[in-house]
Amino acid sequence: MFWIAAASCSLPLHATELTFTAIGDQPYFSDDAFSSLIKKINEDASSQFTIHVGDIKNGANTCSDERFSSVKQLFNEFTRPLIYTPGDNEWTDCHRASNGSYNQLERLQKLRALFFEKTQSLGQNKIQLERQGDLSLNHRSYIENVRWTIQRITFITINQVGSNNNLDPDVPGAIDEYHQRNAANMAWLKDSFKRFQNSQAIVVAMQSDISDPRIPKESGFKEFIATIATLAKTYKKPVLLIQGDSHQFKVDQPIKDSNGGTVSNILRMIVPGANLVEAVQVKVDTQQPVITDTFKFKKYGF
Repeated sequence: MFWIAAASCSLPLHATELTFTAIGDQPYFSDDAFSSLIKKINEDASSQFTIHVGDIKNGANTCSDERFSSVKQLFNEFTRPLIYTPGDNEWTDCHRASNGSYNQLERLQKLRALFFEKTQSLGQNKIQLERQGDLSLNHRSYIENVRWTIQRITFITINQVGSNNNLDPDVPGAIDEYHQRNAANMAWLKDSFKRFQNSQAIVVAMQSDISDPRIPKESGFKEFIATIATLAKTYKKPVLLIQGDSHQFKVDQPIKDSNGGTVSNILRMIVPGANLVEAVQVKVDTQQPVITDTFKFKKYGF
């Protein structure tokens, strides 16, 4: 099951439980507050690693190299592994005047060079990651899409972001960028579910809240929802989606199949963020009979 908490411990390989921490949309307003949260996470020895689902700055601040570098320094305060996937605030929205009028793809390339240059996680103690860019000739640019398996639980990240996943006709080049990245994301999901079909559970982390009411009719998440529904129904075992973007903690089951029915083995959790400097500890117990018991959550912070 998944529950909310923070910290990390090393469990036997045959264990049926795993604990990790999920955060996102931080640091937004105060690096000092985020640093204090990191200290809380470091102090709790029950969590093996932390996943950050993007938005490392608020939507009004500049997307400067200096800002990115200061966040990387904060990330390296984590004593245990930190795995990060990008958010819209640090690349797709950087074309805005308030963000510095940057080119979107140039900012994404900067993120890749700074945060994803190695095949290991961030943090002082690291874990080895598989990167899509190293495994797929057709998607060599997407080194930010990674996966790893611990205790027969597979974790996957995809660069899927808010602001409708960059499906924006008003931004030059955005539509083409969306289609290329979306194809890479779907290929990574399909390959991961196929290769790790014997995992006891699969966790997929991304920045976007795919059910945000602000999403336009032409949704940038339509193919993802259809794909994850099909993959999960074939996989049959527990699937957890971790998302951010809307800042309020939530656990629900928004994924529907082609007939409009809820895909019962998918649970979605949105992390708190922005002015909520909080973390969620997730506990996975794959021996539980129903998905709401497989994933248990415990929230803490300031």
